[in-house]
Amino acid sequence: MLNYIYPITKPRPIDNEHGVTLNNDQSHGLAVYKLVVADSSDFDALPSICQVTYPDPNNLLRFILTIAPDDGYYRGGSFKFSFDIGQNYPYEPPKVKCTQKIYHPNIDLEGNVCLNILREDWTPVLNLTSIIFGIIFLFASPNPSDPLNKEAAKVLNSNAKTFTTNARQTMAGGTINGVQYDRVLI
Repeated sequence: MLNYIYPITKPRPIDNEHGVTLNNDQSHGLAVYKLVVADSSDFDALPSICQVTYPDPNNLLRFILTIAPDDGYYRGGSFKFSFDIGQNYPYEPPKVKCTQKIYHPNIDLEGNVCLNILREDWTPVLNLTSIIFGIIFLFASPNPSDPLNKEAAKVLNSNAKTFTTNARQTMAGGTINGVQYDRVLI
């Protein structure tokens, strides 16, 4: 039999700096929100090839990152990624998806992104800017050794010229092996 020395009570409400009483869940949500506000202050230092927009300006936990690479295989394209930050941030990474169907070794046809810091290498010391720079790097240097799109990785490994042709064709909205890709050229 368990004997409790202290009586079990409901969590006490917490007053925030504005005098509003919050329960523990709301307080945690406020902490996540404040952390995201701090993280997003770094967005001003992003390179000019990036733009962050908020579909709902009242919700900083969901935003769209647009990357328009100015060199490499994907030069001339405009690629959009949705970020969905959960209540366990920074202990869990945000959910990041490419919103367009693109031909890339590290992005599958459903928009999932193969970036180690979004999976096993995530730690709470990383932030949103770390993820954004990771995605920029995937466009500058696709990684065929850790692919989500195995077909694109195989072509990149075997023939860079064919990969370049395929990337250009698909960015224009073309079809490769029966798969229609979204037009992303600007």
